[in-house]
Amino acid sequence: MAACSTSIVNMPPVNVGTLKGGSKNYAILKPNSFPTRPCWYKQQHSMLVVKASEGPIKKLGLSDAECEAAVVAGNVPEAPPVPPVPASPPGTPLISSFDISRRPRRNRRSPVLRSAFQETSLSPANFVYPLFIHEGEEDVPIGAMPGCYRLGWRHGLLEEVAKARDVGVNSIVLFPKVPDALKTPTGDEAYNDAGLVPRTIRLLKDKYPDLIIYTDVALDPYSSDGHDGIVREDGVIMNDETVHQLCKQAVSQARAGADVVSPSDMMDGRVGAIRSALDAEGFQHVSIMSYTAKYASSFYGPFREALDSNPRFGDKKTYQMNPANYREALIELRADESEGADILLVKPGLPYLDVIRLLRDNSPLPIAAYQVSGEYSMIKAGGVLKMIDEQKVMLESLMCLRRAGADIILTYFALQAARCLCGEN
Repeated sequence: MAACSTSIVNMPPVNVGTLKGGSKNYAILKPNSFPTRPCWYKQQHSMLVVKASEGPIKKLGLSDAECEAAVVAGNVPEAPPVPPVPASPPGTPLISSFDISRRPRRNRRSPVLRSAFQETSLSPANFVYPLFIHEGEEDVPIGAMPGCYRLGWRHGLLEEVAKARDVGVNSIVLFPKVPDALKTPTGDEAYNDAGLVPRTIRLLKDKYPDLIIYTDVALDPYSSDGHDGIVREDGVIMNDETVHQLCKQAVSQARAGADVVSPSDMMDGRVGAIRSALDAEGFQHVSIMSYTAKYASSFYGPFREALDSNPRFGDKKTYQMNPANYREALIELRADESEGADILLVKPGLPYLDVIRLLRDNSPLPIAAYQVSGEYSMIKAGGVLKMIDEQKVMLESLMCLRRAGADIILTYFALQAARCLCGEN
């Protein structure tokens, strides 16, 4: 708020007197000596002018005691008048005010008040940036995900991570596009210590030691069948045999330097088995973010294009959750907690806010939400078609995930949103 400035314009002293207990003369300006018009209106005759736009107030050289004495004597200095009540538009009904004591709009009436009472915050620190990598050197655009690329693991990836770190995003999760020639029914490439993901982790940790690296633990990028587990000849996804492979995959990733391994496969018992495998190899410090409530959703389509990992047959409904189910998420939550999960994740994000809140209300563990490829692509498409304001909808969607209870958000908007929050275009 600008300070009012006071200046004296050819004004003779009024009621010159001496304060009791002192010998200094001073001018007492009685209220009726001030103009009746607003104080910022400069009249033609000599007067005291009070304005809010002329810099610091000119001091009159009075002591505290003199100022107090003048006020006690009833000689109160003039201040800017109370602003007039704004006029209503013509035709506004003349009614008596409602007799209501509680008016929530009082706390929303200005940007400062709204900011002071904001319950949920959004920060780049809340974001985990999903990044697609491949063996090539060039960055390949992903058609269904505008602005996203398969990044060359030695070049484009390092550049993208540097951009993210510049705006406060220091957590990433890696998803590999594995050459088809390396895919097998049992996904053995998943635990190759010289594979794409372990190599990439080592490169990133060499360049950015404090970068938090999440990894995906699942067989679908490495499976010739495109499923998250080993497929029996009758089409059944084998649970325990798959978990055996996942444990080797998680240990390989931890050995390379991963900070958090993230089983997204939805096999039963995999969190406990992975925890035991990590601990047995000396990786007690490596965290597990479990995909606790991962639904068999139609929002994953663009992601599968990005990794070329569509199932060769059938769907994933025998291991991913039914989108119609809510209470079932509690069963998965209790299992993951008891097996040693450190973070619980809900996927997709925005269509499943109720499930995020369910987990938040029933567990003290950190909750993660994955704003998946379909959510991202819809917002992007709406922005391109000028149907929505992309930036505002992006930030609102992320805030909604936080409001529902998510501590961290996996989002392809991580870099773009962080730049907005940092005031960059």
